[in-house]
Amino acid sequence: MTLSKDNTTPSLAKDIRELIAKLSEHEHGTLVKRALSVLLRIAGEEIDRLDWKILTATLEDLEQGVKTFYPYRHIRKVTIFGSSRLSPQSSEYRLAVEFARYITQFGFMVLTGAGGGIMQAGNEGAGPKHSFGLNIQLPFEQSANPFIADDPKLINFKYFFTRKLFFMRESDAVALFAGGFGTQDEVFETLTLSQTGKYGPCPLVLIDEPGGDYWKIWNKHNQKNFLQRGLISPEDFSLYTVTDNLAHACNVIRNFYCVYHSSRYVGDLFVMRLNSELSDEQVDQLNDDYSDILVKETICKSAALPSEKGDETESLPRLVFHFDQRNLGRLYKMINQINQYSPCLPVESHPEWK
Repeated sequence: MTLSKDNTTPSLAKDIRELIAKLSEHEHGTLVKRALSVLLRIAGEEIDRLDWKILTATLEDLEQGVKTFYPYRHIRKVTIFGSSRLSPQSSEYRLAVEFARYITQFGFMVLTGAGGGIMQAGNEGAGPKHSFGLNIQLPFEQSANPFIADDPKLINFKYFFTRKLFFMRESDAVALFAGGFGTQDEVFETLTLSQTGKYGPCPLVLIDEPGGDYWKIWNKHNQKNFLQRGLISPEDFSLYTVTDNLAHACNVIRNFYCVYHSSRYVGDLFVMRLNSELSDEQVDQLNDDYSDILVKETICKSAALPSEKGDETESLPRLVFHFDQRNLGRLYKMINQINQYSPCLPVESHPEWK
């Protein structure tokens, strides 16, 4: 049901009564009950007015994000991050335009922060039909760029944390161009979420200009100050790709989904869905090469598990195994190896649907 936007008490009371009456028939009735229970518990506590304002604004942010993305939930998307200060005349801006244009030709849509600079370049290259804008309300007011302004896929968030949630939740890859503090925050947050298994597995591509060294210098910093001090592992460098070749950047993203489709946990089992079934020999090779990432037993082929029945990916073949979650870098290497077992199908016969 759709609740009335009328905030008067009689109308709200009527909406709540109708909702409760229909909860037993609601597809997600159990989860709706949980959400309502949380609000009721908080309402019974002594909290400040500011707390309620934060809760309400957060829910409103989540509401518009969920509603905007839902019709496009089956299309893979790439988030583009980078400086808002780069002018349309700069070479970095034009590079981002070309990247966005090429990646949409592979069937992806594009997400940007809706502002200027690299964000505007992403929306320009993808075009409004294939792009989203996730704007943020700031004291000095970041207005949306002309390539996404007034588009129904433009979302204006109040909070950075809800905005970042949707960047990560909706994106199947992240591409980063040169930028300042904000871009550095975005690359390290994405890496942290990737390293801890809270995002992905998804490709992360850091794109320099041809012959450029912005990300190359950044990568050397990671090797010198993080790796040499034992603060990260050598395998962590498998979580991202640094390149100054635009075609390579696009292919890293496209090829990540050649055979690999997606993954999830079912209990303590890691379930990897595939676009095509592997041979017994290929699975044996994976067990030989990646036994170190297993907590116990082996990597096995499987159909959809009983709890996955009715899932939209039910027909896809699977690999299941007990994954040691401290080995995300090695998992990315395994996915890249799996993707080499079969060529990518042409875009027209295999659009980026998930």
